[in-house]
Amino acid sequence: MLLYIILGLLVHFVFFASIFDIYFTSPLVHGMTPQFTPLPPPAKRLVLFVADGLRADKLYELDENGNPRAPFIRNIIMNEGSWGISHTRVPTESRPGHVALIAGFYEDVSAVAKGWKENPVEFDSLINETKYTWSWGSADILAMFAKGASGNHVYTYSYDAESEDFGAQDVAKLDTWVFDNMKEFFHAARNNQSLFSKLNEEKIVFFLHLLGIDTNGHAHRPSSREYMDNIKIVDEGVKEITSMLKDFYGNDGKTAFIFTSDHGMTDWGFHGAGHPSETCTPFVTWGAGIKYPQKVSAQKFDDTYLEEWKLENWKRQDVNQADIAPLMACLIGVPFPLNSVGILPVDILNSTDLFKAESMFTNAVQILEQFKVKMTQKKEATLPFLFTPFKLLSDSKQMNILRKARSYIKQKKYDEAVSLCKELINLSLKGLSYYHTYDRFFLAFNVVLGFVGWISYASLLIIKSHCNLTRSVGKEVKKPSHLLPCCFVAIGVLVALFLLVQACPWTYYVYCLLPLPIWCAFLREFPVLQGFVTLLLTFPPSRFVGYLLLFILGVEVLVLSFFYRYMLTAGLIVFAGWPFITPLWTRAKSTSLSWIFFCLLLAVFPLMPVVGRKPDIFLVMSAGLLVLLLSLFVVTSVIKRKDSFVNEELVLHLLQMVSMVLSMCVVYGTHKSLLKKQGLPLLNQTASWMILASSFVMPLLSPLILFDRLFSILLSSMSTYLLLSTGYEALFPLVLSCLMFVWIHMEQETLQQSGISCKQKVSSIQFAYNTDITQLRDLYLDDLRRAFFLVFFLVTAFFGTGNIASVNSFDLASVYCFLTVFSPYMMGALMMWKILIPFVLVMCAFEAVQLTTQLSSKSLFLMVIITSDIMALHFFFLVKDYGSWLDIGTSISHFVIVISMTIFLVFLNGLAQLLTTKKLRLCGRPKSHLI
Repeated sequence: MLLYIILGLLVHFVFFASIFDIYFTSPLVHGMTPQFTPLPPPAKRLVLFVADGLRADKLYELDENGNPRAPFIRNIIMNEGSWGISHTRVPTESRPGHVALIAGFYEDVSAVAKGWKENPVEFDSLINETKYTWSWGSADILAMFAKGASGNHVYTYSYDAESEDFGAQDVAKLDTWVFDNMKEFFHAARNNQSLFSKLNEEKIVFFLHLLGIDTNGHAHRPSSREYMDNIKIVDEGVKEITSMLKDFYGNDGKTAFIFTSDHGMTDWGFHGAGHPSETCTPFVTWGAGIKYPQKVSAQKFDDTYLEEWKLENWKRQDVNQADIAPLMACLIGVPFPLNSVGILPVDILNSTDLFKAESMFTNAVQILEQFKVKMTQKKEATLPFLFTPFKLLSDSKQMNILRKARSYIKQKKYDEAVSLCKELINLSLKGLSYYHTYDRFFLAFNVVLGFVGWISYASLLIIKSHCNLTRSVGKEVKKPSHLLPCCFVAIGVLVALFLLVQACPWTYYVYCLLPLPIWCAFLREFPVLQGFVTLLLTFPPSRFVGYLLLFILGVEVLVLSFFYRYMLTAGLIVFAGWPFITPLWTRAKSTSLSWIFFCLLLAVFPLMPVVGRKPDIFLVMSAGLLVLLLSLFVVTSVIKRKDSFVNEELVLHLLQMVSMVLSMCVVYGTHKSLLKKQGLPLLNQTASWMILASSFVMPLLSPLILFDRLFSILLSSMSTYLLLSTGYEALFPLVLSCLMFVWIHMEQETLQQSGISCKQKVSSIQFAYNTDITQLRDLYLDDLRRAFFLVFFLVTAFFGTGNIASVNSFDLASVYCFLTVFSPYMMGALMMWKILIPFVLVMCAFEAVQLTTQLSSKSLFLMVIITSDIMALHFFFLVKDYGSWLDIGTSISHFVIVISMTIFLVFLNGLAQLLTTKKLRLCGRPKSHLI
């Protein structure tokens, strides 16, 4: 069985990784020649302000009194420069956002996970092309471009990482630090001749990374007073820096300014996906080479922002985030970043038509160079008879467009030249996309072939183990032939040679060769397949079709729940009616009533507000009190069982109750401290980590009696979950666990009605028996229902706590009892554990169901995996890299969540077995219960 687990994990990891190879590989190519505009640039220097995490609407809109939130920026829009929205792409994180701004290309999604401090790939950037660059801000961002720059011309000034504290009294100090240090830097330059001469060179950049707004957004949300006040502080700082630079350079008119953001932020203070609040960022530019404001009578956009912001009479000029890089390069006369895919927004430039045309021509040649390199690479790596070139941009057409554009420039037909260059750029970008996705169908076909093979093989394993389908043909089965393996080995060798000749990456070998052993193993079980088909033929067609449609309907409900959370509510209401269509209602009325009550109670949670709600400490405290009341009831009832309860177990229950009380105190104290902006108290932080650590040990000290162990797991989990809760989700694990306890009783009742003898009552079953099940029974339809129930409860465990089907479905306030200083990996791990706690509770209950139903845990678990895999396959075909960025981000999020859930199930199953079947002994004392 270990071999099957390893094979299953390998298939799932490959399936998970494949989405990045198929849809989101790195777009970088190398070997291009630098291109720059062969005319004097309008600016000698450029100042780039990046207000991290700033949403466009929060900057541009008027406050509640009708006054501009950023008066200086608004004055720029109306009197000095150009403005619009910079549209970012998924993932809306700091690293890819800054890469798009400064390097001009959109980093692949997987790069986010490769680190904030290091470059997973080498790339050219605007900073690399400058003569000198000075930058101030967060070390995480500045180090990215300093490391990638050639020579010794990039200077960085950053504050300590500890300053990025979400619980600090004033995180706007991160921005005032940047402004103050830049002022001190220029003040010192007046007395430093060497520095003064450098500052008066051409082709220099000043980069100000402003992290305060992002930090305040995470800590207090974008609608908070702190976020709004931070915008005013940044606005004032930009005003002071602009004035200082004009004074320093004698108002020479050779300084260009750009103010923008790397990404926006959701209403609940997170980012990463493709919601407009994350992808719409401000873009304001003024100074040398930039057009003055243009008043218009009407503008057409697909949104209503202009009316909301009272800016309908000032021409709005939107850009894609990558377009800013060629704009900056053009303004100061440095080569365009080699990997830039940005299109120069010439309408923003205040320069001669010749300069615009030459700059656009340079932009076109620079992107065409990438197309040529990409085409050459793909052509060299593909067998000649299999290579299909991009027909819309042949070599002759390239030369024709370039020659015609150059001719237009000579004839002073600048508008025609610009138009032709834009056409060439669009064709080159389409060609880049064509060759970038050249192998997509080939890879997707092989990946799906392997995954379908795994689902089919896992299904046969279950059928072979439990349905006795090979009895009739068992005597006829001969010794396995070596012909089949030899055929697959031969196919594998041919596939490997085919990939080797084309110099394919090693991942291609994995995707293409992995399906072969899976399908070989499947075909070796042909007698089982034969028997299963024979059995299906004995079924009445209407019955078979009915069961199939019911299963498809169930899977579709789960899929739809990712789009519409209320589908889970509908499903739970249907579950509540389960006892009425079975004899359960008459034979176990009290258990059935409990089932109905908790199903309907749990059905309320998917209807509750999603992440982004305001913290409600009262609900968190209420959840703790309910758990304590339930604990008192359980302790009282268990004390009456004198034969199975001793002092050691009583002490354990009391310790867990004390841990619960301590959690409540920590949550309350931390909440009050953060409200006063006094930060996270060290005592509270220490207590939180101790409670978290003890939650893994406490359950292992409890008796192995089914109810006692499950309740101990609930208490330990709840003490941690309270620390990670901000509102109603604190009540969810309690209600879910109550339903799980009832489910266990319901399944045993169902088993008794099926005619299978149950040796013990639920109250006396011990988890130790889980390893003693040797008598395997055949599969029943009820077992498929149990597997579906588990998948449904797992999906409910995710959405019931206020999460949505998006990778930005997190609230950083959840981890403030543990840490407030920004630490992406630690915070991510804590938020992941919060998500997994309800999963663990469900999986532990499932262990009990497996035990009470006397079915092999491996087989029942495989059915669960198969159901989840069918969902994952469904979402694999729904992944898209076109359309709106909201649709793209959502499709990625759906697939990542489902496949991650499937992978985690394997580990959660092992964790659940550990928590339910293992027992620690204190001081060598013997177990207090009898087996």
